[in-house]
Amino acid sequence: MNEIKCAICGKKFMRKRSQILLAKKHYCSTACQRIGRRTGKTIGCFACGKEVYKKREYLLRSKSGKSFCGRACSNAYIGLNQRASNHPNWTTGIYSYREIMKRESIRPGCILCGKTDPRILSVHHIDKNRSNNKKSNLSWLCNNCHFLVHHYKEERKKFFDLIKKHAYSTV
Repeated sequence: MNEIKCAICGKKFMRKRSQILLAKKHYCSTACQRIGRRTGKTIGCFACGKEVYKKREYLLRSKSGKSFCGRACSNAYIGLNQRASNHPNWTTGIYSYREIMKRESIRPGCILCGKTDPRILSVHHIDKNRSNNKKSNLSWLCNNCHFLVHHYKEERKKFFDLIKKHAYSTV
């Protein structure tokens, strides 16, 4: 009997000379043998950094090359990064302005009258270009004030004065 080292954990164990000649690598247990037969890699989770083993087939099939430790990390990453134009089903984004306002943590409330009921609030495009969904071009208005701003010069002037005042106060 000869003493040899395990190829995985380095633990010393006894093995017959005939068994040593039969194999290139030797393992102290079935657990180490199972680890030794793996063909994949241990890589870090793209979201949290936790070390995870992935099979070779999975690594070859992956289109993005990103690997996650589980479904929770995968869904969290997708939820944060596949929004708006990055989403595979994105078309034009012409109606996404309300979500932009919520995501940017702009407190919902009418600039003119101060109402905060979400059922009556709408988003107004300051330059009237509905495809310009930048945060600086959007503001909250209640349905009544929104109508007044679009149809009456006095209300429009009052709105733009408040916008200018608000822009100078935040700078």
